[in-house]
Amino acid sequence: MSEDSAPAAQQPVQEPDGLATSAVPPGLLALFLAFARMSLAGFGGVLVFARQAIVEQHRWMTADEFNETFALCHFLPGPNIVNLSMVFGARLRGIAGGIAAFAGLLLPPTLIMTVLAIIYARFGDVDVLRRSLAGISCAAVGLLIAVVFRMMTPLLKRLDAVALILMLGVFLAIGVLRLPLQAVLLVAIPVSVGAIFLMRRKVAA
Repeated sequence: MSEDSAPAAQQPVQEPDGLATSAVPPGLLALFLAFARMSLAGFGGVLVFARQAIVEQHRWMTADEFNETFALCHFLPGPNIVNLSMVFGARLRGIAGGIAAFAGLLLPPTLIMTVLAIIYARFGDVDVLRRSLAGISCAAVGLLIAVVFRMMTPLLKRLDAVALILMLGVFLAIGVLRLPLQAVLLVAIPVSVGAIFLMRRKVAA
């Protein structure tokens, strides 16, 4: 066997969006440590760091795959990032992978927050601490807005008019008209799934 053919199966696969995905899925320990690092770095929200680690650093998913997985987790009950850890880990390593990612995401911050809760219970009335928390909340909003624009990038690159219209419609319904979230989802989910199904069927034909 030649030297060029031996490592060929382990070469990263190039995706249309320009990011390569790793050919070898991570092990359980790698999943645990990766999500532990995300949770420890995720001041103001883990989603920003989760996308950076999964899509850009480790190349375990493409940008489109991350958006699709996060969309699924967004429509499930419970915290989105917790759902994402379970779905992502299970997708790569089965139930054990889901548990490893879930444990990595929650265990370190749970231990830290237990200690901080004890400290806050004693010093929570200090004015400096309150001002610090207000500043952190502003940074958290900025991080969330940044990751939303990053997730929109694949749609904007493809100029997918249907997806952009659906996204704008949901934003207007919830953010502007203040319609109930459950009612909007009951309409938006079947409409979006049906629209994408028809588009792909038309392209295949």
